[in-house]
Amino acid sequence: MQTLMEAVTYKNFINNKWVESSTGNLIKTVSPANTEDIVGYVQSSSEEDLNNAVEAADKAKKAWRRMGQVARGKLLFKVADLLEAKVDDIGKTMTREMGKTLPEAKGEVMRGVDVLRFYANEGLRKEGDVIPSSDTDALLITRRTPLGVVGVITPWNFPVAIPVWKIAPALVYGNTIVLKPATETAVTTAKVFQCFVEAGFPEGVINFVTGSGSVIGQKLIDHPLLNGITFTGSENVGKIVAKSAAERGVKFQLELGGKNPVIIAKDANLDLALEAVINGAFRSTGQKCTATSRVIVEEGIYEDFKKKLMEATKKITVGNGLNEGIWMGPCASESQFNTVNEYIQIGKEEGATLLMGGEVLQGGEYDNGFYITPGIFENVTLDMRIAQEEIFGPVIALIKASGLEEAIEMANNTKYGLSASIFTSDLNTIMDFMEEIETGLVRINAESAGVEYQSPFGGMKASSSGAREQGEAAKEFFTAIKTVFIKRT
Repeated sequence: MQTLMEAVTYKNFINNKWVESSTGNLIKTVSPANTEDIVGYVQSSSEEDLNNAVEAADKAKKAWRRMGQVARGKLLFKVADLLEAKVDDIGKTMTREMGKTLPEAKGEVMRGVDVLRFYANEGLRKEGDVIPSSDTDALLITRRTPLGVVGVITPWNFPVAIPVWKIAPALVYGNTIVLKPATETAVTTAKVFQCFVEAGFPEGVINFVTGSGSVIGQKLIDHPLLNGITFTGSENVGKIVAKSAAERGVKFQLELGGKNPVIIAKDANLDLALEAVINGAFRSTGQKCTATSRVIVEEGIYEDFKKKLMEATKKITVGNGLNEGIWMGPCASESQFNTVNEYIQIGKEEGATLLMGGEVLQGGEYDNGFYITPGIFENVTLDMRIAQEEIFGPVIALIKASGLEEAIEMANNTKYGLSASIFTSDLNTIMDFMEEIETGLVRINAESAGVEYQSPFGGMKASSSGAREQGEAAKEFFTAIKTVFIKRT
């Protein structure tokens, strides 16, 4: 059993000061592995607090833009070093606060370090182009200019990586920011934000405000001083962000849901496919927007793969992610736990067959946490909700296909289009899949979850709106192009 630690209270960071909310109220975050473990407290902020943060960012934006890209990049190098030094502490806090295992949590922190160093180096890369002019007495160039004040709203499932991959490019390209993290993991994100504070950013450039989405999130989305909003979260909230931003002409970037398929062709390496499906579906308790949700298998190998999948799933150990030997942690919150349970019941009622798992674990340490075993359904038809809606939990829909053409049609039969993968050794099959699949991330002989930080991240259809995140593609959202024509006198 883990020894409970003393809970710490974290303040907002506004205009280079850690300040309490004007409401005087706090929000408690608890561990989903053991609800008696209070991870910490964050501020339950008001509209007044949010206004102060946005106004500070607005006041700072001109001086920050003029500071120059090289100097801004150097500050991100400092943040990276500070975050790397705290990998153990922040990783442990993340595991306590949202449940993923400690190795996964520490790996996420190091991903944040890598992202910071990537964008720190952007400080030395070009910020425009020289274009040939038809006027031989003129110079025609482009320059990248920041948007100004950017609102950043982040989810609970990646409380380090997602805030970092939004904040780092926003800052290096010259924007000031106001970060509103998910309350469920706000303590973890507060510790990450402390690294930015300790790096020594100028007054007003970085701001951190916690509180409910209905108050802080909505007021940030609607704020008249906002020049851009980047959001990762639910599809319903994403629609609200898009509507508000579009009405005011504010640039917006949305990363929403996924219902990610894996196709296993008859010539696939089944052991390789099995490992990828297990990891893609059940790592982080299936709480990734790129997690494997549908596994579409050609009928000739269906029974063989099903048997292997069930045998491997039985070996998964579920428990507190801080403990040795645990492969999968709890659902991140009571709300998410209830959602997963609801979908398991929906699958049964719709007529799908629950082959195994989907059971609530009880007794001993399980009684104080939100534990559920990995679930596998078969006899799933495409019109079922468990085949169409994002569950965001450790649940697989196993689907049989007559051949590759039908498999791709099944994979595309959803409103989402984030990630998809296929396992095959046939080049023609690979080329057909690359051409026909309707997703932003296309993975060949690899799990559906994950993307390298130096490459663009984003989906199609209902999964994403706006420019891609990560890599150099982030520049397209966080900057606008100025075309400059200079004529000799």
